[in-house]
Amino acid sequence: MGQVIAVTSGKGGTGKTTLCAAVATCLAAEGHKVLCIDVDLGLRNLDISLGMAELAPISFADVLSGRYGLRDATPHPEIPGLYLLTSPVADLGDRISFRDFGRLLQSVREEYEYCLLDSPAGIGNGFRFATFYADQVILIATPDPASLRDAARAADELQFMDRDDVKLVVNRATPALFRHLRWTVDDIMDEVGVPLLGLIPNDENVVLSAAANQPLICRTDRGAAMAFLHVARRLQGRRVPLMRI
Repeated sequence: MGQVIAVTSGKGGTGKTTLCAAVATCLAAEGHKVLCIDVDLGLRNLDISLGMAELAPISFADVLSGRYGLRDATPHPEIPGLYLLTSPVADLGDRISFRDFGRLLQSVREEYEYCLLDSPAGIGNGFRFATFYADQVILIATPDPASLRDAARAADELQFMDRDDVKLVVNRATPALFRHLRWTVDDIMDEVGVPLLGLIPNDENVVLSAAANQPLICRTDRGAAMAFLHVARRLQGRRVPLMRI
């Protein structure tokens, strides 16, 4: 039975979509069958981070409506085993029910080894929609006070939803920022109240790969790409040390 992992954040601009795409490509590159679902209704960008912007992938709403099946999910042109269901162009809002989406995810578990959900930022209805039926949640934040405060608020909301399977990824970490704030990784975990899954260094290749319409791991195997690979391996239950930032 596959695992559904929601990737979410307390605020926008933390790199949530980048993490979702990068971890999915790493899992697929290691031989797993992986599905990405963009759950950011009306604001889809996951196809760009995956290097699939030139394709015309079907949406998960098309599968829910019965027009397509899960096996019609769009395959990645370069990475075998990686598939995408995008978000509908229009925000369908209340026309997509929690229960129907939950049934879809149950079918996904039977077809794929891993499914990563790219959640909307914030703690509104889209946040609950993406995280409610997930098997685990990755909460991503950047190491600045505003992002960490919002991440802590999102963690509180997940706890209120009885989610005890939440882990934190700190993105765009730089030595200068840690020194300036006089923070350690332990301080950040205490601030958010969630155990750490990964620490991602700031890396210009993230932006450059998206601009070139290619997955990060197709551009480089260092920096953020290596850190995302470590996150993917931890999700598989493998023991991997944190990268030095």
